[in-house]
Amino acid sequence: MTTTNEAGAAAAPEAGAAAATGAEDRDAPVRFDTKIAVVLRDDLETWQRLNVTAFLVSGLGTTAPEVVGAPYADADDTPYLPMFRQPVLVFEAAKETLTTAHGRAVSRSLRTAVFTSDLFATGNDRANRAAVRAVGKDRLDLVGMAVFGPRNAVDKVLKGARMHP
Repeated sequence: MTTTNEAGAAAAPEAGAAAATGAEDRDAPVRFDTKIAVVLRDDLETWQRLNVTAFLVSGLGTTAPEVVGAPYADADDTPYLPMFRQPVLVFEAAKETLTTAHGRAVSRSLRTAVFTSDLFATGNDRANRAAVRAVGKDRLDLVGMAVFGPRNAVDKVLKGARMHP
């Protein structure tokens, strides 16, 4: 069964949600205490937005395994990989707002991933890490950022960003 969250996005039921809240209604919307969000710079081309989003969320499942649900299977028992158990909200912002959001996320010690403009010119993970490593956090030319943490903390980090169209 699929429900929707406050943004209207489809959300898979959270494991143990009914037991944790005492709710018996499996049709009730699932509310998550945490939020996964991606913020993209508003001047990126479409292919860049998609690529950056994929890269930014790729590490979350290994560092926060609680965000990953169970594997999927169709009616023919064809197995599929698990996915996040909660929606990934995508925002856009001007460069300055993205930089401010990054500072807020780092100061709150939230799990954060960054994608800088330099990464468009690299061709592998080793070169990507070296490009980020070469620049101090206050001088990163950010084009995107993912952040995961308590919903209210992530909301504060994202102040000024708008939902991606």
